[in-house]
Amino acid sequence: MEFDLENPLTDLEDLTSDSVASLFLTESDHMPSHSYFSSLQAGDMDILVRREAIASIAQFSCNFDPLLSYLAVNYLDRFLSCHLMLQPKQWVIKLLAISCVSLAAKMKKTDISISDFQGDAGIIFDTRTIGRMETLILGALKWRMRSVTPFSFISHFISLFKLQDPPLTQALKARAVHIIFKAQKDINFLVYNPSIVSASALLSASHELFPLQFPCFRNALSNCSYLNKDNLLHCYNALQAVVLEEYESVSEAVSSTVTPVNVLDQIFSSSESGKSNTVTTLRLERDIKRRKISHYCHNQTVHVSQIRQF
Repeated sequence: MEFDLENPLTDLEDLTSDSVASLFLTESDHMPSHSYFSSLQAGDMDILVRREAIASIAQFSCNFDPLLSYLAVNYLDRFLSCHLMLQPKQWVIKLLAISCVSLAAKMKKTDISISDFQGDAGIIFDTRTIGRMETLILGALKWRMRSVTPFSFISHFISLFKLQDPPLTQALKARAVHIIFKAQKDINFLVYNPSIVSASALLSASHELFPLQFPCFRNALSNCSYLNKDNLLHCYNALQAVVLEEYESVSEAVSSTVTPVNVLDQIFSSSESGKSNTVTTLRLERDIKRRKISHYCHNQTVHVSQIRQF
């Protein structure tokens, strides 16, 4: 059975209270070391190494499940936090990326041939070389391959919201998943536990999709004793900035004649379809019209005051 990022510690579809507690207790074991972010931020490690490796992972895994890529980047960050690389050669970065994708594919039971992503004019690695790098990565990960990620907490947190409409639940989940993917590329989110990123992404998504119900969702998360409320506040605010940048980049990329509905369709076309996409688009159009970018700072202050009620 393939590894499920949403349910890493059990084969059951519904997480039990014991398994949920285990997720919170073990999540830090599946994160990069605390010094990793400091090294990237201070320049002790070249941040371009991470960016290039992530770009290679995206290239090698683009034809497969996006969660495979997410898992591979998780392996990459945890490996780099143990083996800091200062300006490694390009072939080392490529070998590292291929090996992370290969390990993720094995966990996901995805049929990948090494030749599938070595067809360009670059260096060709044999199976033995990739196997050695995989072993080195496994050692850095302490063989903890069933990574606890933000996806592992989504179902639990959504269950606290008690939404009755399946299409709306799916829209909320799809938007939160999209935000989580965006956050992985930003080093600023490496300091937050996966549960904090998951809860913050759901809060951000719920504020966009269901602004009137946002206080209820906020209160539901406030009852979770495992969440550090200060970290949740900071992570949520950081995600709001990421979301704003996304809106601005999409707006700049389309013609001035394109309607807001079409702009939003472009944002969500990859993650939603059918009724969920229609509901999400209509709600977001209304919300974005209400929240003009020029008043973003003011709105952000409101958000902070709301969160501080945790």
